[in-house]
Amino acid sequence: MSLVDGSRGAAALTPLVHFLLQLLFSSLLLMFPTSFSCSNGACQVLESCVAATDCGPGLYCGNCPALGKNQPFCTRGQATMPTSIIGGLPFNKYTWLVTHNSFSIVDAPSLPGVQRMTFYNQEDTVTNQLRNGVRGLMLDMYDFEGDIWLCHSFRGQCFNFTAFMPKKGEDWPTVTEMVQDNHRLLVFTSDASKEAEQGVAYQWKYLVENESGDPGVVHGSCPNRKESKPLNSRSPSLFLMNYFPTYPVQADACKEHSTPLTEMVGTCFKAAGHVMPNFLAVNFYMRSDGGGVFDALDRMNGQLMCGCSTVAACQAGAPYGSCKNISLPPRSPVTNPAGSFSGFVQFTNSAFSVHPQDYFWALIFFALLMAYFP
Repeated sequence: MSLVDGSRGAAALTPLVHFLLQLLFSSLLLMFPTSFSCSNGACQVLESCVAATDCGPGLYCGNCPALGKNQPFCTRGQATMPTSIIGGLPFNKYTWLVTHNSFSIVDAPSLPGVQRMTFYNQEDTVTNQLRNGVRGLMLDMYDFEGDIWLCHSFRGQCFNFTAFMPKKGEDWPTVTEMVQDNHRLLVFTSDASKEAEQGVAYQWKYLVENESGDPGVVHGSCPNRKESKPLNSRSPSLFLMNYFPTYPVQADACKEHSTPLTEMVGTCFKAAGHVMPNFLAVNFYMRSDGGGVFDALDRMNGQLMCGCSTVAACQAGAPYGSCKNISLPPRSPVTNPAGSFSGFVQFTNSAFSVHPQDYFWALIFFALLMAYFP
């Protein structure tokens, strides 16, 4: 073939090459729309992203195939601190986020000689959970072989790790008073003897609780645990709402933390005689279809603190029920600048698809930590 013929062949291929380049560019737009719409921390909730750095403060990048949302988008990753909106309320006038089996973390390495047989319930370290606004840790602790063991399993191996409370339904001290008095850690036990012997609060004196596991996620039903007084009892002044299935499934958590969570909060609110839960306990707290447990907490605190639809409508110093006129939720949540989740969460069936930054039912039931309050 002559040079002239070769030139004509190349010229003939030009429209095809142009078409293929256009097709490739269009495919990239569909796969990575954020790269061309928002990036560098400018993306807000539900806007597409390709990396955590695309999303604004307090947000991270994930998806939710369980709801058909396969392309990654920005979701909330931090709680609004209710005391930053209205401070000085009694401790039982707020709702706090609790992580179920806070210590059971995806990809956390087992210690030598200790077989890991428990389920995974969370995806980032306890430290990072606290930074993201978690204030309650459900920890299963055992005194074993002269050390403290953390365990929650079905006949599995444990995981080795080296009086101001009102009793008759009264309001607790304010959070401000508790912090000033350095009462920053509340510990509850399921063992009644521990209160008299060691001064550890017996949980069923101080709180009511709905069923955990599958019975606690049945639509339209919110029964109390058999150990608990009825949810509408007024002698305990704290209410713990369990919201997690018996067998944790990472890929389903984003769906569980959408509309079903909002509906269950309403169901438990009615079952408790129109009392809002003070604690919301969940698995995989960061998985959602956008706002997730953090939006639920905002609505719960709005109702509990000021009688408004969301905590953002509350006004310090205003009468209960006096709400700001908020037509749309703020694009960026109030965040704790000390913590964030910098990883990308690919919501799949794999328990090893999450790469967080790092890494506790017998003696201690759960602990509420307030060490991060100023």
